[in-house]
Amino acid sequence: MKVILTGSTGHISKPLAVELIEKEQQLTVISSKAEKQKEIENLGATAAIGSLYDANFLKAAFAGADVAYCMVPPPEFHQPLQKILDGYVNIVENYKEAIMHAGVKKVVILSTVGAHMDKGNGLLCYANLIEKLYNRLPKEVHIKTMRPVGFYYNLLAFIPQIKRQGQIASNYGGNVSKPWVSPKDIAAAIAEAILSPFKTREIKYISSEELTCNQIARILGVEIGQPDLRWNIMTDEQMLSNFKQMGMDSTTAEAMVEMNASMNSGILYEDYQRHEPYRGKVTMAEFAKQFAQIFNQ
Repeated sequence: MKVILTGSTGHISKPLAVELIEKEQQLTVISSKAEKQKEIENLGATAAIGSLYDANFLKAAFAGADVAYCMVPPPEFHQPLQKILDGYVNIVENYKEAIMHAGVKKVVILSTVGAHMDKGNGLLCYANLIEKLYNRLPKEVHIKTMRPVGFYYNLLAFIPQIKRQGQIASNYGGNVSKPWVSPKDIAAAIAEAILSPFKTREIKYISSEELTCNQIARILGVEIGQPDLRWNIMTDEQMLSNFKQMGMDSTTAEAMVEMNASMNSGILYEDYQRHEPYRGKVTMAEFAKQFAQIFNQ
């Protein structure tokens, strides 16, 4: 089976490519960076080097594919929110054009928790938008929508704060349990989705472990030699100020604050709670060892 993977050799796409190659699938991996070609080929895949903003490139890359895995790159936080959204619309419309041109009937898209919300999900409004765009494809195109929860590696962003202030602080936290996920488990879930039968339109949440932020602080703290590390909650106003000081565009900063607030209130996870997710195997304790290695560099 010929499979198209986007995401180059990133946190999800690289382990996904390795698993699919082990299962004897024919892979083409799309990357915008020419320097990634050798790495992709060393995995046993064909490299397609070009831009997601180039519809003609994607049409050629998707030719002959049985399944396409489509994701958008992470947001560039210095950009205004509307520019981020416009960029994602451009990419998704190019994907759709390539899917239709190549006659691909099986598509797996990477979305996120919170995509079910039309408002109140902050930055994750992009996922609601792109899911709606994909769902405009003809019904004969079967789509599996993968919605992972918060990534473990997002916690790496707190390292400078821990080093400066000896704490984690955000406008979400406390003792309410929240789901987290490892990219390795996301890759395993996507591989399963690609290799299993397609049934028109499906949505699957992905999580690895459910923990409170206070539990996470203790797990990370032990690994970095700060067993008393605390996760403190700041106000939305303080969080907004911090984001702006980091160079984030004001509209994007406001969207980030709203996203965090929706995590803290629990509304972000309401639809997740109504579904049985794909349960991964990687624990926060395992990730904490990686966290400590990066922290100590």
